[in-house]
Amino acid sequence: MRCAQHDDPFACPDVLIGFSSRFQEYGLIVHDGGTSSITIDFCPWCGRRLPASQRDRWFDELERRGIDPWEDRVPAEFQDDRWLAAPPRD
Repeated sequence: MRCAQHDDPFACPDVLIGFSSRFQEYGLIVHDGGTSSITIDFCPWCGRRLPASQRDRWFDELERRGIDPWEDRVPAEFQDDRWLAAPPRD
């Protein structure tokens, strides 16, 4: 959903579900002024299982490349879902 009044989905009270392309995760947005969400595994409307999170794989791939996401600059392709399409590097 795109809101005409809010650029940030976390600031819009009408946006209830967020999607992280980096981790391929869906979550219920916690509207407390921050950017928190609660990851969900099932669609709240139809009950179907959502695609598996790639969060662990994201951290594993950064570690394999010697990148500490808390200390080092994370490459641009890891800021969204581009890293999923890239061929594995040795």
